[in-house]
Amino acid sequence: MSLSVQCPVKGRAIPMSEVPDPVFSEAMVGPGIAVDPERAEADAVAPVDGTVVTLHPHAFVVLAPSGQAVLVHLGIDTVKLKGAGFTLHVVKGETVRAGQRMITWNPAEVERQGYSPVCPIVAVEAKPDQLAALRESDAVELGDPVFTWGS
Repeated sequence: MSLSVQCPVKGRAIPMSEVPDPVFSEAMVGPGIAVDPERAEADAVAPVDGTVVTLHPHAFVVLAPSGQAVLVHLGIDTVKLKGAGFTLHVVKGETVRAGQRMITWNPAEVERQGYSPVCPIVAVEAKPDQLAALRESDAVELGDPVFTWGS
């Protein structure tokens, strides 16, 4: 089964190799892409339909009915902000639809605090050859397809 993963934040798509954190740039969690977000307060939305299985102020994982999990990480090292500047709109265990508002945050403020606002979008534990149609450049809007994940 193929899963279309949608863009959770507005900005510019970049290759995962450009993320300033080896956990993501070396695909230790899984392959995917990243988005350099616009520097304004914005919503991060669900990339797929599914269940919120992990939820932190700076990151979330949505598990699709197919069993594929997608991680969205809002910025790099933003766990150190201890939730400051992030507003949650869902709870762990909630069923969400692709495009549903998950977290409101401000990438410009993250950057002012000294952290990278780049957002990895990860196909958790996928093999690199399972991803297709990776969007690794150009502007992306909320809901734009960023990659397809085949089983």
